Amino acid sequence: MLAIFLETLPFFAVIGLGYGAGATQFFTPEATAHLTKFVFYFALSAMIFQFSANLSLAQVFDLQFVLAYLAGSVAVYLLATFIAHLRGLTTGEAAVEAQVAVIGNVGFLGIPMLVLLLGEAAIGPVMLVLAVDLIVFGSLIVILITGSRDGRLRIGVLRTVGLGLIKNPMIVSMALGLLVAGFALPIPEPANAFLTLLGSAATPGALFAIGASLAGKSAERIVVAGWLSGCKLVLHPAAVAIAALIIFDVDPYQAGVMIAAAALPVAGNVYMIAQHYGVAPARASAAIRLSTVISIFTVSGVIAWVTTLSP
Repeated sequence: MLAIFLETLPFFAVIGLGYGAGATQFFTPEATAHLTKFVFYFALSAMIFQFSANLSLAQVFDLQFVLAYLAGSVAVYLLATFIAHLRGLTTGEAAVEAQVAVIGNVGFLGIPMLVLLLGEAAIGPVMLVLAVDLIVFGSLIVILITGSRDGRLRIGVLRTVGLGLIKNPMIVSMALGLLVAGFALPIPEPANAFLTLLGSAATPGALFAIGASLAGKSAERIVVAGWLSGCKLVLHPAAVAIAALIIFDVDPYQAGVMIAAAALPVAGNVYMIAQHYGVAPARASAAIRLSTVISIFTVSGVIAWVTTLSP
């Protein structure tokens, strides 16, 4: 485990560097926003497109894999929702807490780290986890928040959800990459070199942006943040492991990648959604900050364990 911890440490060190830059205002919130936009729309999209263009649809889509990940995630989602309602929270607040409990930082942290630590064969499973998070749970939180406010589900909400998915550069770059792969279209060498160069900026840029954004997030509601961080870092990977290894009998290597992805800290886009709709943003912020700090130790432990699952 020490070896894995030392391998993951540089990733978290870059996050820590970004946090220091943000906390000292060397990197202002405006600078962080611009860096995040660059990574999200350009560098990470180039990396995802290049990864996807070298995959086949069969490598990416595996029904057993999807069902296992959904089963484990939904179990924790429902538990977090149930506990939230027991505490007297609204449907919108419960939706935010449930989202915090199951949505990890797969895009900015998972793709670069897991592919490096678990090998290139992890690309397909990580992409599939990202797609499920964005399409299923990313849509669900918007539907629950807006539906609870209006008392019913309007067609306009579904249109908003659909447009959000179409405009998401991670979904678009993944779809375009698979399209290129599906038709076996060759990528010219200059274009491939361009994608490699731009995509290389995704890992350090994304990690630095995570740290810098954490500097501006609140550490309030520490008890609730602790509960939600426990859901994300412990219960979520445990539930996914049970679903993948026992119930759905997923390939051990792919199951390991899925479990490692489930063990990632809370994604920053949960806070963006909460802030946009004005529903429990401080709660989401605190959970992101706390789970990221704790994950320095928990993620390496999970990765060390999943590497023993397959020969």
